[in-house]
Amino acid sequence: MSRLVVIGGGMAGLSAAYAARKANPALTITLLEAGPRLGGKVLTHAENGFLLEGGPDAVVRYKPWALELMRELGLEGELVGTLPARPSALIHDGKQALPIPAGLQMVVPGDLWALAKTPLLSPFGKARALLDLLWPGKEEDEAFGEFIRRRLGNQVWERLAAPLSGGIYGGDPAELSTLAAFPQLKELERTHSSLIRGALEQRKKRGTREAGGLFASLRGGLGTWVEAITRGLEGVQVYPHTPVTGLERRPEGWRVYTSQGYQEAEAVVLAVPAGTAARLLEPLYLPAARALGEIPYGDSATVSLAFPAEKIPPRVGHGMLMAAGQGFHVRGFTWTDQKWAARAPQGYALVRAYFSGISAREAELIQMALADLERLWGQVPPPERSWVFRWPQGLPRYTVGHLERVKTATEAERLAGLFLAGAAYQGVGLPEVVRLGSAKALQAVAFLSRGVPSAVPHPA
Repeated sequence: MSRLVVIGGGMAGLSAAYAARKANPALTITLLEAGPRLGGKVLTHAENGFLLEGGPDAVVRYKPWALELMRELGLEGELVGTLPARPSALIHDGKQALPIPAGLQMVVPGDLWALAKTPLLSPFGKARALLDLLWPGKEEDEAFGEFIRRRLGNQVWERLAAPLSGGIYGGDPAELSTLAAFPQLKELERTHSSLIRGALEQRKKRGTREAGGLFASLRGGLGTWVEAITRGLEGVQVYPHTPVTGLERRPEGWRVYTSQGYQEAEAVVLAVPAGTAARLLEPLYLPAARALGEIPYGDSATVSLAFPAEKIPPRVGHGMLMAAGQGFHVRGFTWTDQKWAARAPQGYALVRAYFSGISAREAELIQMALADLERLWGQVPPPERSWVFRWPQGLPRYTVGHLERVKTATEAERLAGLFLAGAAYQGVGLPEVVRLGSAKALQAVAFLSRGVPSAVPHPA
């Protein structure tokens, strides 16, 4: 019997399998992945001197869990920051591209002088934002758009917060649950009675994007992280191309049905998207399955384009985001060769477009990216190479009510030996996914060390 089966080979499942193996090297562990490869949306592609990311391209330094795992895997010497740039990025307001104010903390101004100087906001918009210093707090959850408008005003929402947050989750960021998607901002409101006051304090402790200290990656791309974790799974039985078709709770433990047969286990870490988890849990715990089925997901995609550098206009900083409602297809562009060292051959520019909430074929995505670049540059040469990475239903959306849905979903863990992990629960970023996967693995190891109960509790 496999004492522990981890279902899902994305970063949550990999982190869970690694943490469990480290906690108990004698434990028999099996990792099942439906697709052909491990790592989920972490995918680095190298070709003819180009190094590009199909999914996320960095982790934030102030959330330590991903970096801690990288260092533990021996990747300390491979860590790199973004190239210094002032300004680091711009936001296009539909008419012109303007620098993001320096010192920004998430979406909140953390430098009053930079706020005063930014042309992104009118004098009225700046004055309205400063009223945040006087506004009382509000305990209950609210949609993120309403929260930012209440604290900082409509201009900050449309010209700063919406573009900056639109690429994190699929769909309209205005609909997100503030407590679920941006709990740090609600905490700033609670502890400082002001987002700006809290951001001023945060800025003293965190790096800035302008100095290249906010984001981190690896010299060979984040895919080398997946390779390192996989090497660290020595003794773990890893099965790609093995979708799980069903779960059965038996008196002696769990039976995990796959396209190849079944595995037996005493504990299961279910590290899959919410819809897959809902399907597997429906016969076992219907309330949890229904709650998971109510977590919406959105499509996302990246398009990377290679141009001879001399044939395109000079670019500023690391990239450009698009203000809400201005008719752009993309959420933003990254000037990859200017953000990271050694990502393109000498003489080439590497441009990455990010799409969220758009379902389209590869050729259509390329044309939409080129159309938006033409709007920015006036004329765009044909790219010499293009790469498209599509993630259908790849982004969970933490809409209002998400915390209640997660609470109901995790009641399925009343089933002895079942543990839920992944991006659907407590954060979609790589650090949060790693943290949750590791934590659930340690809970599973502790459960196994206590022995499996003879009676399995059932939901009321």
